[in-house]
Amino acid sequence: MTAPGPLTEFLPVILPLIWAAILALAVFLYVLLGGYDLGLGVLFPFAPSHKDRDAMMSSVAPFWDGNETWLVLGGGGLLAAFPLAYAVMLPALYIPIILMLIGLILRGVAFEFRFKSQRYRFLWDTAFAGGSILAALMQGAVMGAFVQGFAVTDNRFSGGAFDWLTPFSVVTSVALLSGYVLLSAAWLIMKGDEALKEWAYGVCRFALIVVSVFIVVFSLWTPFLHPEIAARWFKPGNMVMLSPVPLITAASVVALWMALQRRQRYLPFLLATALFILCYTGLAVSLFPFIIPPGITIWQAAAAPDSQLFMLYGAIPILPIILGYTAYSYYVFWEASEHDTYH
Repeated sequence: MTAPGPLTEFLPVILPLIWAAILALAVFLYVLLGGYDLGLGVLFPFAPSHKDRDAMMSSVAPFWDGNETWLVLGGGGLLAAFPLAYAVMLPALYIPIILMLIGLILRGVAFEFRFKSQRYRFLWDTAFAGGSILAALMQGAVMGAFVQGFAVTDNRFSGGAFDWLTPFSVVTSVALLSGYVLLSAAWLIMKGDEALKEWAYGVCRFALIVVSVFIVVFSLWTPFLHPEIAARWFKPGNMVMLSPVPLITAASVVALWMALQRRQRYLPFLLATALFILCYTGLAVSLFPFIIPPGITIWQAAAAPDSQLFMLYGAIPILPIILGYTAYSYYVFWEASEHDTYH
């Protein structure tokens, strides 16, 4: 039980905000860090040579499994901190989540066995690429279904098994896959040798054009999914206050294109990351405070304050540890993976 005091009455308001921020951070870090290695799988069949495919896998070998930490944290945190949201979303998204997990299993197994098999390496290449494409598409479908919202009656999902499969979620799937390709191409620009980098520059330019088109499409489409989203973006006062988001997004697209033209090495990945941050910010602005659009807020879906506070005692030390070892692993293995890429 929480001790009585002036702060106690504010806990039901503050704790859901803190946990929403923690889960938002976990989801974003998974999309960013898991996104570039999923994107490598999408590009895998199109790599210029077998040697380049080896280099692509070597460039993420020290990092890819650690990136999945954020997916586990996001799923577990949702169950613990917002059980109502978990109870609604899981039945609504059984099929895409299961397909996503199958894709992740395929690519994980292929990652481990590909270097150990000579005779059947082409099968593991296919599994790696197919699993990556499947996982990326299903993650996009989950995101699209989440933005559209779910049919809820008496705090239970009341829709059908395929409600998630709509034109909006299909377009979202392709859009997220394109974003992952953009990230992975920018990653290869940092990590590849000269020939692989040259190929990655071309891929990155093409992916940037596709992603830019999707940004415009969703900027026009998303506000019409729910009246609340349209009102938030198109009220005169809000349009001025929120205008930095689309303006900075447009500036980032232009800056990324120029960085590619100038053959910058590190700037393309940083700017691609900025694009993801800006799109994520726009999505958060559109949906907050709903965790189940369009009707259940983070406060309505939250666990009891005592439960959230108890879990927060564990999250406070754990989050810096996870962030610290993630950063340290990139620091330690950066030069080693770069050396492997060249060989």
